[in-house]
Amino acid sequence: MEVIRDTAARAADGRPHAVTIGMFDGLHHGHRAVLGHTRAAADAASVGLAVVTFDPHPLELVRPDAAPRLLCGLEQKLELFDAAGVDTVMVVRFDDARRDETPAAFVDDVLVAGLAATTVVVGADFRFARNREGDVATLAELGAERGFTVDPLPLVTDRAAEDMPVISSTVIRRLLADGLVVPAAELLGRPHEIRGPVVQGDQRGRTIGFPTANVAVDRRIALPADGVYACWYERPDGTVHRAAVNIGKRPTFYENAEHSLVEAHLIDFEGDLYGEPARVRFVERLRGEQRFDGIEAIAAQLQRDVARAAEILAG
Repeated sequence: MEVIRDTAARAADGRPHAVTIGMFDGLHHGHRAVLGHTRAAADAASVGLAVVTFDPHPLELVRPDAAPRLLCGLEQKLELFDAAGVDTVMVVRFDDARRDETPAAFVDDVLVAGLAATTVVVGADFRFARNREGDVATLAELGAERGFTVDPLPLVTDRAAEDMPVISSTVIRRLLADGLVVPAAELLGRPHEIRGPVVQGDQRGRTIGFPTANVAVDRRIALPADGVYACWYERPDGTVHRAAVNIGKRPTFYENAEHSLVEAHLIDFEGDLYGEPARVRFVERLRGEQRFDGIEAIAAQLQRDVARAAEILAG
């Protein structure tokens, strides 16, 4: 898969593409249906399949207070695109210049010069460019002048009216916020995954027999609700370990912690994980976060959590 991170660059050999545009946050089942539709258009025209996506999320610049927590970072998203069979991804850096460009400038720079678009697949409510002034009709008009067609897809709400399941990044975020990692995984098509390096913690877990890897996750990434989860933990060498993972503010020890931490106890594992990148995939929620009376109560509960996580992951 070719990744174009500078829109001044052009797709290899000027290859034409059927193109779809969007954030594709999480690349869930709904997104993959869009990719499948675009792939069919690409194959029918004997051209490549290209995706245009944005980094950072445009709302981080336009309305930071409304920017959503992301279901995956850019590098994970690129891996998912590659696994889905996308030929070319253009990552558009969303900055002040991009925010203020006209619809025609976006089309000429990204779709025509960058990807030689033959067909552009977008949602029926697609908006783009300065002040979101471009819409599907604008895109179709520009396409007619520049040699590509536009294929608008039905809205998610239209699908719901037809008794089809609503699959959207927003719905998945809400599920995660409630700790509902199983239905979130069903919509994603895989367990929700977070990534980050293992950093130094307060090492309190070691003193009670439950050492943890403290995973520093980008705060732009969506975490499940505070609580304890059965998870798969993947190390850089590809080995995957069973884990009981706590997300929370540790109310037994801290009155007003500002941020939730991710602490992973790898079951039946001994070794040094500091500095390693970790990948944590959520399988099932065991319980919510609790305040305990002391170390002994915590240790007893952790023993039960680890046993339950091991049982779930063994099945």
